[in-house]
Amino acid sequence: MNLNITGHHLEITPAIREYTTGKFGKIKRHFDHVIDVQIILSVEKLKQKAEATVHISGKDVFVECDDDNLYAAIDILVDKLDRQVIKHKEKLSGRRHDESGKHTAVAE
Repeated sequence: MNLNITGHHLEITPAIREYTTGKFGKIKRHFDHVIDVQIILSVEKLKQKAEATVHISGKDVFVECDDDNLYAAIDILVDKLDRQVIKHKEKLSGRRHDESGKHTAVAE
């Protein structure tokens, strides 16, 4: 998993980089096919903003959030992203191929 962290009007300190890397390990645990992650952390007046684009096999997922605290914004971002990645994983596992090569939905 390639992790690219960028700061906009913000210097990325080693503490922020380590915190972000640790939090994004959660995404890797839930879904192995994460190819690339682009993270942009920015400051806009009194709001701290975090954006992430995750390239997954078959889909790109974009999430953004803002908060008064940058660490809280990163936490919210990871939670939103985790929900979307799990939803994508469930959609992939819900599809099955029969012998003819056509997709069939699994009835539960």
